[in-house]
Amino acid sequence: MNWAAFSTAAPELAAITEQRFGAFRHHVLATLRRDGSPRTSGLEADFRGGELWLGMMAGSLKALDLRRDPRFALQANPGEGTGMAGGDVRIAGRAYEVEEGESKAAYVKEVEPPQPFHLFRTELTEVVRTFVEGDTYLVVQVWRPGAPVRTLRRT
Repeated sequence: MNWAAFSTAAPELAAITEQRFGAFRHHVLATLRRDGSPRTSGLEADFRGGELWLGMMAGSLKALDLRRDPRFALQANPGEGTGMAGGDVRIAGRAYEVEEGESKAAYVKEVEPPQPFHLFRTELTEVVRTFVEGDTYLVVQVWRPGAPVRTLRRT
């Protein structure tokens, strides 16, 4: 399921998620190393044309990780202080490299990224938002493909 399909399935959560990622330029990407241990790296996320794109420098370790194992988690930058307006947001899924062709050429024309680079298209498996409601509840919203957004409240 790509970003456009998620936005159709859960429009409010999708809008909040884009706002959280749009508030800051750099976010944290988690990938899996060859030995299965996690690797975290800074990354700019790009929501464009109904897709969530992940662009990376040529030969970067995170790109090599994704080539080997496409699973990822992307955590929105929480920003300064402890306010976290809009909550804490995380996207999980699989990322597949876009080789030379029409999609990559269109992306290059529009974004003009430094060359050479790796470009990954994502398929979402989960979006999670956690926030505090009225100083009373910790609220967790969870979306997975084929299911409505599930909301849990904890005191």
